[in-house]
Amino acid sequence: MSGTFSQAKPSPAGSIVRRLVVYTLLAVLVCIAASGLAGLLGLLLDVETVLAGTRTSSTAQFLTFTLIGVPFAAALWWTVWRRLSDPAERNSLAWGLYLSAVLTLSLIVFSTALLGVLAGLIEGDWDGPGLATALVWAAVWAWHCLIWRNPLTAPGRLTVVPAVLGASFGLILGAGSAWRTLASVFDAGLDSLDVEVLVESSWGIGALQSLLWAIGGAAIWAWHWYRAGARLSTTALSNVALVVLGILGASIVTLAGIGTSLFVLLRLGFDRTDPVPVLLSPMPAALAATLVGCGIWIYSHATAEQRSPATREAGVLATSGVALAGAASGIGVIVNATLGIIPTPLAGDDTRTLLLGGLSALLVGAPVWWFAWRPLTVTDASRQFAGRRIYLIAIFGISAVVALITLLVIGFRLFEFFLGGSEGLVDRIRAPLGLLTATALVAGYHFSVWRRDRDEADRNTPPERARTIGDVVLVTGADADPLVRAIETATGASVTVWRSASSPYETNPADLVRALDGITGARVLIVATDRVEVIPLHE
Repeated sequence: MSGTFSQAKPSPAGSIVRRLVVYTLLAVLVCIAASGLAGLLGLLLDVETVLAGTRTSSTAQFLTFTLIGVPFAAALWWTVWRRLSDPAERNSLAWGLYLSAVLTLSLIVFSTALLGVLAGLIEGDWDGPGLATALVWAAVWAWHCLIWRNPLTAPGRLTVVPAVLGASFGLILGAGSAWRTLASVFDAGLDSLDVEVLVESSWGIGALQSLLWAIGGAAIWAWHWYRAGARLSTTALSNVALVVLGILGASIVTLAGIGTSLFVLLRLGFDRTDPVPVLLSPMPAALAATLVGCGIWIYSHATAEQRSPATREAGVLATSGVALAGAASGIGVIVNATLGIIPTPLAGDDTRTLLLGGLSALLVGAPVWWFAWRPLTVTDASRQFAGRRIYLIAIFGISAVVALITLLVIGFRLFEFFLGGSEGLVDRIRAPLGLLTATALVAGYHFSVWRRDRDEADRNTPPERARTIGDVVLVTGADADPLVRAIETATGASVTVWRSASSPYETNPADLVRALDGITGARVLIVATDRVEVIPLHE
């Protein structure tokens, strides 16, 4: 009787749940084991460690993590390793997620620990536990890198996610550290005006430590960008990372640095109310931000030019959005400062400083927005990407929220004034009124652009073809996309594709359209194999 029963196959839902549980548990066990080993090794490398006394609790914790985490992680690894011979296991989403998560986590932990140890050595400090953490987690990262790069165990999905995440982490770490390095150097150059301050400061050690972190971040980025293949990746994640970090983030940093530098120069020329060293104090950080951000921005823009048109369009829109925000804020601040000067022509220095801040933001943001957005260039309706429409709709949404908030603030200030407030009415409403003015200008312009794009698209949209067939069932073993497009264009019908188990025959879409000539009906069956057969069906 037992021979009449076949072994039940696991359901797809059961396999998904099993993988999620197994790989989540494996990730937890790997972290526990690595933490325990790093703690025990740190006790050995720490010259001030005393195993008894104050470190008893830590030692017990590390021993528990090691003696429990390592055996269980090894046993579960053996089970997973045996299953990886199955292509379905390697192509599962859970396996790709596991490798991406552990690779990224171990990279962050071991690199920051190692760079912290090396930075401490510059100052003469020894960090034994930090070195132990770096060594253990580096081993975890190296082991998973071998698995990730091995064709027999490499994931079939999310293959470039670790490379993209690693490159993003390296870029953030390197850029931030490079900014601190340059800011320290420029600040020391500013302090050189006061020799006593320069001698007493320890800027050299801090600059060297920041430089070490910058080199480490650059090395991490370069390895993942070139060696691991993030540069050649054209996936959605890599494009999003390129636009968000390399273009959007870098443009924010660059324009903020340029705007701050211009603000300092304007104050030096027209607002000498503070001593010169105080006026120049923001300049080192601003110059460093400009140099670092501009370098990343230029390189990322050149990289985006080699990607898809949608990616290039997203980069342009990101730049335009940042510049628009800067220019709009400048307009709002200028209106605010102007309203502050009108009632009192001999306004105080605060109003003058506010006006110079708005001018600097407008002078930086407006030209960049003009060159990025190109308002005088009419965009062809056939080249209008979905990102442009989303961008315009987002501008409307943000403008509506800002306008609503500012109207509420203005209404509150008006009622407060009429109900017996002592402060002047203009002083009460000039800040929200400036913001409302800038918002109205931005919303009005982009609404006109949206209307123009919509009208242009309507004029270039061909009239919808009359439907001669209601539904089509297409049976084919070849690539169905060109056939589906040909059927929809010729008949306007909705198409359902059934995959044929026979050998795939490449069907010419033109032959299929000719076979449909004169066919009408509610439902039609099309068999596209070595020949095209069209069969009208009863409803």
